Amino acid sequence: MAMNAAGDSRQGRGPQTKTGSARPANAPPVSLTLWKLIPPGPCLVAGLMSGTSHDGISAALVRIEERDGRPRYALRAFKVSPYRRALRERMLSAAEGRPARPLWPKRSADGQANGGAAAELSTLNFALGRALAEAALKLLEHAGVAPHELALIGSHGHTFFHLPPRAAHRGQTPSTLQLGEPAVIAALTGVPVVADFRPMDMALGGQGAPLAPLAHLLLFGDPGRGRVVQNIGGIANATYLPPNARVGDPRLIAFDTGPGNMPIDALAARLSAGRLRMDKDGRLAARGKVSEPLLARLMKHRYFDRQPPKSTGREEFGLSFVRQLTAWGKKLRLSELDLIATATALTARSIGEAVRRFVAPLGPVEQLIVAGGGAHNRTLMRMLKAQLPEIEVLNADQLAVDGDAVEAMAFAILAYEMIRGRPGNIPSVTGARCPAILGKLTLPPSLPPRPANGRARQAGAGISA
Repeated sequence: MAMNAAGDSRQGRGPQTKTGSARPANAPPVSLTLWKLIPPGPCLVAGLMSGTSHDGISAALVRIEERDGRPRYALRAFKVSPYRRALRERMLSAAEGRPARPLWPKRSADGQANGGAAAELSTLNFALGRALAEAALKLLEHAGVAPHELALIGSHGHTFFHLPPRAAHRGQTPSTLQLGEPAVIAALTGVPVVADFRPMDMALGGQGAPLAPLAHLLLFGDPGRGRVVQNIGGIANATYLPPNARVGDPRLIAFDTGPGNMPIDALAARLSAGRLRMDKDGRLAARGKVSEPLLARLMKHRYFDRQPPKSTGREEFGLSFVRQLTAWGKKLRLSELDLIATATALTARSIGEAVRRFVAPLGPVEQLIVAGGGAHNRTLMRMLKAQLPEIEVLNADQLAVDGDAVEAMAFAILAYEMIRGRPGNIPSVTGARCPAILGKLTLPPSLPPRPANGRARQAGAGISA
């Protein structure tokens, strides 16, 4: 479905399939009835995001209003709901393929075998749905908004596996898996939910990521300056916004630059015997010394040489990567503080190299705007400025945008665009064959939702959220 500059959806034949079939030219627009879910005038949409750092759920309440055929977005409220330790440990175990304690007895009451990885993922799916619903309700309580005032929830869920086409080897099927059951969210909140945004882009040959660039364009686009929006979560991703950028501009690209906080967080947890989840303010890295030999070896990782569009995740920079980094550091007789300093330098250098190699040839770059948890790491910000001395490095907060809320806002925006029948992906970013409407809609039951703290057993109650 093509879009003009004002964002209007236009009827078209649609992409051809292998059998030669196509969407009939006289078919009704996809958004013919979906848009009726949203009341006329300004509306409130919540965005929920659980990132690769496994810290918790970021929830943003966004006010959206259409003016002259184009939406305008404003952040109304933002709240982070940390994961409880038991759930976080289960999520990490599942994401990294580590065994967890059995959820079920080996045999159920009827004598049938039960449990295993499928049971773990199924239970996590419902437990995360409950956690996401509770995060949405806490956000509404924080903002003083009743659930019935909310038009829509956009939930990214949590990524447990992501193998994009360009990272798949022969015999592997590209795929992605986000958990956080939207039916549970809809049932507990009574609000329509749009979720599962990545698969359609991948079905069209795209990377399925990054998906935040549409929000980056709407929030940070500038008529006179070229900007890079650099989000640093567990994984770091960059969006290049050329001056006066518009959807469809071939220079508008985005891609994962490589590791963000993920290796740093893992090393901080190792150093503290699990007491710390992160290197707060970069204090540990500031006490260590960067090992240039180790940094040079880490920069030889094959991901850094791949041309965009590209995306990555825990599969490449998770536990196995940290183990290798630690083993190499041990041979060099580095302290654990030196390892954290070097991992922090890796994030900064990989970002700097990505900007120089893949962004600068496309056009001017005057500013690099940092969002996400990495923006709070003072040591990392100092290293970034040293890597890119010719560019003004800013925190998103300096532009009156809450940098911690940007990713959650992005999924509120994507949910709204889905209901309006407008594409949410940008093919020049993901490599998809065409623009596509992203997400799947789950409607709430007609009965009012049960309270999350009610006496009845809730969906996902097998694991505390």
